[in-house]
Amino acid sequence: MNAPLQSVINIGGLLVSSFLVHVGLGLLTMVILKPILTKTRLDRFMWNVPLAEFGMLIIFTGIYTILL
Repeated sequence: MNAPLQSVINIGGLLVSSFLVHVGLGLLTMVILKPILTKTRLDRFMWNVPLAEFGMLIIFTGIYTILL
């Protein structure tokens, strides 16, 4: 049987929205991915690097929301 989706996560008595956890995972992914993009010089193909990074953050947050 499928487990019901949890919209709130209990962390030591503190109720945290699961969406905040997904955003945190997206931020962690971007922190790991940013040096890789800089080292491989893929950021030179981006017209506006902060805007592209924000778009990737939104994409990763959506992926984590769907997968988790």
